Amino acid sequence: MKITDNISYTIDRFPKGYVFTYADFKTEVNKKEAVIKALNRMVESRKIAKLAKGKYYKPESTPFGNLQPSQAQVVKDLLEDNGKITGYLTGYSMYNQLGLTTQVSNTIQIGKNEVRPNLKRERYTISFLKQKNTITKEHIPLLQILDAMRYIKKIPDTSIESSCRRFLAILKTLSEKDTSSLIRLALKYPPATRALLGGLLEQLQRNNLTGPLLKSLNPITKYKLPGAAKAISTTEKWHIV
Repeated sequence: MKITDNISYTIDRFPKGYVFTYADFKTEVNKKEAVIKALNRMVESRKIAKLAKGKYYKPESTPFGNLQPSQAQVVKDLLEDNGKITGYLTGYSMYNQLGLTTQVSNTIQIGKNEVRPNLKRERYTISFLKQKNTITKEHIPLLQILDAMRYIKKIPDTSIESSCRRFLAILKTLSEKDTSSLIRLALKYPPATRALLGGLLEQLQRNNLTGPLLKSLNPITKYKLPGAAKAISTTEKWHIV
């Protein structure tokens, strides 16, 4: 089978919106340039689209034009390394999914243990947030919640009061095991995040779990979260003003 035919056959089997590179095609190392040239010809003929240098995707056509790949597809190479999870979608990438805002951002934020400079891919700006906890598949949903709490003041098109009410709804769905894990992970976050989590959990009457959070805080430090007191009745105890 010719290289072009082999590439076309492989691409036809990819789902719509799948992002791929020349490495997705089984061929001899010395034919790498031929594969790249074939892919670029397919871009010119609009069979596939180019996302960034060396990255392509199979577009999904609609009456309104081609759909972009999902954010997870756009950055999947930054989330895993040889099958090991090294990062996760967070920040602006998750506020909408968590129900904290209706806005969808062109900035994709990724939590990683080791951050790197910002980069561009298609219409997206990709930035990185430092995560001090070990990143595991099980903990990613909890880290996404904690990241949103940490940057509560930066959530677009909402108020701190509204965000707190949404956090209460999210935390209410967590099991005691997940809540305990959330608290343990929070101990590596800034004190304002720990204070907010403690206040939210006490509002849900989970006082039996919040001891480590309160103990970790400096009793004379105040955390400015205007509007939080409208959703949380124990802000004074948690030094939230």
